[in-house]
Amino acid sequence: MDHMDHSTHDHEGRPRGTATWGTAVKATLHCLTGCAIGEILGMVIGTALEWGNLPTMVLAIGLAFLFGYSFTLFAVLRAGLGLRSAIRIALAADTVSITVMELVDNAIIALTPGAMDAHLTDGLFWSALLGGFAVAFLITTPVNKWMIGRGKGHAVVHAHH
Repeated sequence: MDHMDHSTHDHEGRPRGTATWGTAVKATLHCLTGCAIGEILGMVIGTALEWGNLPTMVLAIGLAFLFGYSFTLFAVLRAGLGLRSAIRIALAADTVSITVMELVDNAIIALTPGAMDAHLTDGLFWSALLGGFAVAFLITTPVNKWMIGRGKGHAVVHAHH
């Protein structure tokens, strides 16, 4: 009989990840970097083109997901995985993290009076955007720690590095 140590494996028999705060911070910073690049690019493009708030936010969120997934995708492709497997890994690793980050960040921007109407040269534009990233980082880090501790999220990526 093969008895599994259930304290180190999840309910499907996969080993649980190492869930240190340092690991969670690194995973969150990795996610935040891609999200920030995409979101800033989307906000800059939408604002520069004088789009309305909704299309600008949709573009920013879409680019945040694109860049967030791309960072992980390129890392696992460099490790030798095929494209289809790499896409599955990136989706598994980053979807929850990017979603939480985007919900928090965009809620802060939307709820900051005047931020959605601020221009690229306004301090309010940048302070709401960067402040939203800071709060999103603080909220997403424990989420990533919890996921890594269960063998999910960035724990999936570490098996391929």
